[in-house]
Amino acid sequence: MFVDNSLLDTVLRGTLLAALAMMWITLLVRIVGLRSFSKMTSFDFVMTLACGSLLAAAAQATDWLPLLQIAAALAALFAAQFAAARLRRRSSPAKRAMENVPTILMENGEFDEAALDAERVAKGDVLAKLRQANALDFKRVRAVVLETTGDISVLYGDTAPDERLLAGLRRSRPPAAS
Repeated sequence: MFVDNSLLDTVLRGTLLAALAMMWITLLVRIVGLRSFSKMTSFDFVMTLACGSLLAAAAQATDWLPLLQIAAALAALFAAQFAAARLRRRSSPAKRAMENVPTILMENGEFDEAALDAERVAKGDVLAKLRQANALDFKRVRAVVLETTGDISVLYGDTAPDERLLAGLRRSRPPAAS
């Protein structure tokens, strides 16, 4: 206990422990790098969620020992994420196991129903992304891609995109003619 008043003690403890945990996470990010909170792979996404959960647990810790355990868990997560990222860069099998493949959901104004079904994406979600991208005409939509992060990208314009932008994407059918 910091003070005798239980309400004030709870507020002070939560504030102090959350601040300490934030400083620890900041230090770990400085050591490991900003890549720690990217959304490049599923592993990265889980890492971000786990850090948030552990930060919340740190703010609710009632003693120093749980805070130490949380600090150790955070360090282990950052180390695992760092190792996984290095392994992914050095090993093709590891990369394939850890990385999702971007998928074309729409090409040259036509929905790919098989891709939408396979990725469990509703047409309404794609239409919302098209509106966000200010796409005004289906004929000018060159590609809609479900990225490895779960984000949806829209390639829109009068000219066909450079094929390098579409290389390595999963297609459920052969490329459509432009």
